[in-house]
Amino acid sequence: MEHAREVQPLGRAGQTSNEYRFSIVIPVLHEAERINDCLEQILSLQSDKAYEIIVVDADPNGETINSIRHRHIITAVSEPGRAKQMNAGAALAGGDILIFLHADTQLPADAFERIAEALKDEKYVGGAFDLGIDSDNFWLRATASRARLRSRLTRVPYGDQAIFLRKNYFDKIGRFKEIALMEDVELMRRIKKRGDKIFILCDQVKTSARRWEKEGVFYTTLRNIVLVTLYTLGVSPDWLARYYSKAKA
Repeated sequence: MEHAREVQPLGRAGQTSNEYRFSIVIPVLHEAERINDCLEQILSLQSDKAYEIIVVDADPNGETINSIRHRHIITAVSEPGRAKQMNAGAALAGGDILIFLHADTQLPADAFERIAEALKDEKYVGGAFDLGIDSDNFWLRATASRARLRSRLTRVPYGDQAIFLRKNYFDKIGRFKEIALMEDVELMRRIKKRGDKIFILCDQVKTSARRWEKEGVFYTTLRNIVLVTLYTLGVSPDWLARYYSKAKA
């Protein structure tokens, strides 16, 4: 993996050594039009917590990271695949807590404080936020409500809920399995199988509705249910990725 790095040291004036430091890892591909809005939203968070932002581009030409206007963003180019990108970003991370964030998802205003509060209890190895979808569409709001209920019942949040984990724990359990699809589900089920605990915060992230609007609310929701069901039944992630690509075409 080749990468270029512009480092902002973690830590700010007045910080004490027992405070968490955060590394936000953002895997991207063809997100040049969106990435700066994503970064601006993170930088606008009202917090005195120390954090760094790591953007990992799956485009070998670095289309997205070359469009970044902000200074002090750590950037990397990785092999394609969200799991590979997130593992590559985590390998560069200097924080105690990793936050895996999609480029079309916004964190709550007090995200760092809420995560730090949840992880004061050492029995929790990480967690995720409740899902919110940036739309007034009734069916999308219902979809988000269903997703919130599902993640609380199953304790298996998905990647668009901004999963966060203690870095030392993430490294210890072997990071994301580098599969073509369902890396978030696989990781959370592995954590659950180990008997370790995650915290589902009631605060909501705000995820763009673009995928549902482009492909259709019912179709997208049904397709996602089918994919997860097939994965649960043991269907190969490689096969699912091919099905997913054909379904999007």
